[in-house]
Amino acid sequence: MKQIKVNQYDAFSRKPHKGNPAGVVFKADSLTDHEMQLIATKAKFSETAFILPSSSAELHIRYFTPGQEVDLCGHAAIASLYALYTNNMLSKKKLTIATKAGILPIKIEDNDQVLITMNQAKPSFHPFNGSKDELASALGITVHDFSSDLPIVYGSTGSWSLIVPLKSLTACQKIQPLSERFPQLLTDFSRASIHPFCFETVHKDAHIHGRHFSSPYSGVVEDPVTGTASGVMGAYYATYVHDSAFSSMNLLVEQGLEIERDGLVYVKVENSRDLCISIAGEAVYAETKTILI
Repeated sequence: MKQIKVNQYDAFSRKPHKGNPAGVVFKADSLTDHEMQLIATKAKFSETAFILPSSSAELHIRYFTPGQEVDLCGHAAIASLYALYTNNMLSKKKLTIATKAGILPIKIEDNDQVLITMNQAKPSFHPFNGSKDELASALGITVHDFSSDLPIVYGSTGSWSLIVPLKSLTACQKIQPLSERFPQLLTDFSRASIHPFCFETVHKDAHIHGRHFSSPYSGVVEDPVTGTASGVMGAYYATYVHDSAFSSMNLLVEQGLEIERDGLVYVKVENSRDLCISIAGEAVYAETKTILI
């Protein structure tokens, strides 16, 4: 039997036990795929990150939910880089990480705060052709809560989510998801999550209020503060909301307030030939647990 230390770092917050908790396992190259999945299942974080060596980047990170491996996880990446940096395990402040979503550039700023900036994969969108009535029912709201001006679409900057624009903060707050219905609703991407949002916010400086409901395959119902989905929100905003030319824009996304894990994600959208998305956030050490496998 092995004893594995899983370090909890809370991303997108300066306060322990706020933001989004992620498990971080250093020096995971001795673990098998089965062992990584078992550790993630027992750790019960929405994602646990495993730090591995890489021949194509400075390091390789794999991400496991309690139920499955995912290509990319923004908050677990932020947590991992913060953990490595504050434990003096990184020799540079600019580096690349290998993920199943590609090789992604990372920048670390260390002034009065340690801020991790992470590029996202190229944005992709796909139309939602399912039933809006069934979608509303699965979220515990009505079709009248959906925005009448903006489309419901699948979006990805490394992981697919169904982006659902809502009319109000009240609509966002009253959601009670029936996650087991998601795979039958999301016929084009049956393992996608659902990400409702609105432009009415609690924090005065925030531009977008979001929530994130995971696929039932993941073993998690609501993910508190999602970096990758916030990156998709930046791409969505630039594509469907902002209707004039721009070179770059900065957005602040709030999430997690409904489950008392509030955090903030900085999203930058650069408009060259294609949209280039990056997310940034803080993190904080919370605790370490030992998992037996």
